Amino acid sequence: MIGLLKRAIACFAMKTGRLTWLYKRFCQPDGLQWAIHMARWGGLHSIGKNVWINLGCNIADPTLVRLGNNVGLSDCTLFGHDATVALLNVRYGTKLDSVGPIDILDNCFIGHGAIILPRVTIGPDSVVAAGAVVLRDVPPGVVVGGNPARVICTMETLLKNSQERCAAYPWMDLIRERDGEFDPELEVKLRAMRVEYFFGEKSNG
Repeated sequence: MIGLLKRAIACFAMKTGRLTWLYKRFCQPDGLQWAIHMARWGGLHSIGKNVWINLGCNIADPTLVRLGNNVGLSDCTLFGHDATVALLNVRYGTKLDSVGPIDILDNCFIGHGAIILPRVTIGPDSVVAAGAVVLRDVPPGVVVGGNPARVICTMETLLKNSQERCAAYPWMDLIRERDGEFDPELEVKLRAMRVEYFFGEKSNG
């Protein structure tokens, strides 16, 4: 019954753009489902294919955001405006505006807690690390982190380091068998193997 109700709410929200708050809270769509909803009703300038948007992602000015293909947005924040002009306008009697686009190109990931400010382009094949504050354009093919964000390494280095770590993990055969990034049928076994490997003890779950 609950499953039927969730499907009905999801269908209604997708077709009409209404009850989005209920769809988000009650149905808890995954990032791919939420990105599809955002593509239709979120007001983004444009959004590519295979985009993942976490429910905790805050897009303050969606009309100024363009997302390429294969983009992942964790619980990050995208600002297309700078509200300090309100202070400047009152203090100095000016009439200023401070807005700008955010352009996240193909094959990018924005980590948890990262903040992207206006007038920033994230180059293709790049990663913004968790907690980074991005004030200026990110070159293609790099990992950036920190406040303000700076280049940490290239994507080739990230790939090499990840491959070296994975080579030691005894559960990699399960990862290769997995359908997608998450398979509930394998998750219990994976969790137990990880706990034993990292902590030398059996998992309680």
